[in-house]
Amino acid sequence: MLTVDDYGRIRRAHRDGMGIREIARRFHHSRQKVGQILRGESEPRPYAKRSGQSAPKLGPFKTRILEILKQDESSPPKQRHTAMRIFERLRDEDIEDAGDGGRYQGGYDSVRRFVKQHRESKRETFIPLDHDPGQRVEADFGEIQVDFPEGRRKVNVLILLWSYSNAPFAMALPTQRTEAILEGMTQAFEFFGCVPKEVWWDNPRTVADAVLSGRERKVNARYAALASHFAFEPLFCLPASGNEKPVVENRVKTLERKWSTPVPQMQDMAELNEYLRECCVRERDRNSSGKTEAIGVRFERDRGASATLPKHRFDPCLRQDAKVDKYQFSQFDNVSYSVPRHCAFQSVTVKAYVDRVEIVHQHTVVATHPRSYERGDQVLDPLHYLTTLERRPAALDHSNVYRNWKLPAVFLQLRERLEDRLGARAGVRQYVRVLQLLASHPMQRVQSAIEQLRGPEGADADRIIRRVEGSAQRARKSSGDPLETSPTKSSLQDEGLRDEVLSVQVPVPGLNHFDQFLSTSTQGSHDDDHAEENQQRNERGEGSSTEPISSTESISNEAAHHNSGNEQSSKERCESPAAEVQPEATETPHDEGRGEGSSSVQSDVRTIPAQTDGTGSVGSRQQHIEPTNQAGSVPRAQRPGHVRLLGAAVAQQTEGPGTGSRRLDYSTRQRLPDRSTRHWEDASFDRIGPRRLS
Repeated sequence: MLTVDDYGRIRRAHRDGMGIREIARRFHHSRQKVGQILRGESEPRPYAKRSGQSAPKLGPFKTRILEILKQDESSPPKQRHTAMRIFERLRDEDIEDAGDGGRYQGGYDSVRRFVKQHRESKRETFIPLDHDPGQRVEADFGEIQVDFPEGRRKVNVLILLWSYSNAPFAMALPTQRTEAILEGMTQAFEFFGCVPKEVWWDNPRTVADAVLSGRERKVNARYAALASHFAFEPLFCLPASGNEKPVVENRVKTLERKWSTPVPQMQDMAELNEYLRECCVRERDRNSSGKTEAIGVRFERDRGASATLPKHRFDPCLRQDAKVDKYQFSQFDNVSYSVPRHCAFQSVTVKAYVDRVEIVHQHTVVATHPRSYERGDQVLDPLHYLTTLERRPAALDHSNVYRNWKLPAVFLQLRERLEDRLGARAGVRQYVRVLQLLASHPMQRVQSAIEQLRGPEGADADRIIRRVEGSAQRARKSSGDPLETSPTKSSLQDEGLRDEVLSVQVPVPGLNHFDQFLSTSTQGSHDDDHAEENQQRNERGEGSSTEPISSTESISNEAAHHNSGNEQSSKERCESPAAEVQPEATETPHDEGRGEGSSSVQSDVRTIPAQTDGTGSVGSRQQHIEPTNQAGSVPRAQRPGHVRLLGAAVAQQTEGPGTGSRRLDYSTRQRLPDRSTRHWEDASFDRIGPRRLS
């Protein structure tokens, strides 16, 4: 076949004066062809293709090939015939109305060309799409391999892409579940700073529970809540029609071929997500294929035409009701999570996030655990079992809850010291009391208290508790935070008290507070005595306040011979306002078990000795005791009072004859039980004697 160059050489030779015969002889072409070139054929004409090529061997089998291809339309994509498989069947099967015995005798190329021609005639064609700014975002998952310190593993990456600007967002997630989609899309919208009008997905079951006719879908409840919160329309592609969102499909290839090549080496998922965000930001500086503007410039148009973020953040979690069992377990996704003791056998709500699990009881989060994706796993918090551990201390060595608890070495040393000092059982109980501090105080505070008490007497739970509570009180004062955790807050929470009650703070009492009670009560007693004395004088018409009470003096004088032997010792004890009073020898059986406080009493109360005639003795049940005031006059009883141990203020009262080391403050009397009848009566009407004073 002549080429354009051959045409050029012939025409140039004829231009230079060479004849047709000579040109034909020199260039080895016929004179007819040279004449055609010189008369007007500008360029060589290609060979004309035949309208139909005869296939004498394949012709009888074309009908069978079309039948096989028709059947493939209803077969699974991976189980359809290839051209080679069709050739093998034609070669091996006997077909009626076909020559050569019913089997194909031709070559493979004829079959391949026929199959290719048929399939190309059935290929689908598309209409180019164009999207307005702020209209649409496409979403899909990709998978990459990442090298972590523990080894190489597959990572799921969620990709969201604006259809107009091609601005991407990528985030690595542990799974492709619904909670992962909720978390990824929430962070994507926060990364973009705006929300599109439409979000397009394939048909994953984590988003669409069921595929109905056409584009109708039964949307997942939590994904529908996400769409309602951000006010976008959830849309889906037709089944097996990923071409309806081609932009994000190409971004998955970019993720695999560009961002993840070579294989990334990361310490954790947080570092990987930081790297992916940097890649997304860098993409805004380049131009998309076929566009003259940068991605960042076009994204600003997307942002201007889209909706703003809601005022409140969406809670990207799955909610499920659960019943707590006897092991304080709440189940979610075949994983057990522990809860505090007061939630046992109660109904709770489990909120599953992509990285953690929160358990809610009565609108309060009572437990937070890291999310576990291993079926049958148990995620336990030792602090939740401290209340039960107090009743079952043996579980400290026989339960994985505490055997796997990683505590500083000082705690184990403390346990050894407690067991050496108190024994195995008592030492463990004391150690449990120290562990219970961790429920209401930070680990560092308790550890510091244990380290400060490493001396020979430091192995004592009470001392450690006092030291920790003191540190907490100083921390509250220095920080000025009234809501600082109190030592009893955890135990109160175990009782189910609400946070409003737990927020009430009561200051720790000190010795100064008791001194204020003492001074206030003493002052009030004197005021009451003066008021009663004035009232009695007005009733009797007496003008002197120094008249003694005869009944009291008679009792004292008649009992003088009984106190003669003990008068000197009583006066010696009266010299000190805080002197000890030894119990009398006449003890009744009812006095047993009154505690150590009944053996010695620090008081300054007038002694009323027992008389032979019953006055002031045990037999007198209606005897009144009227104390003498500083002026020597004792007001008459007007109302019940109570016995009070007095200090220096009462010791300064004027002592009359026959007065022992005990005095009775009328205004501060107390009600004492009758030992014979076991009934409570006023102390002024009870039996009088050394055994009745306390």
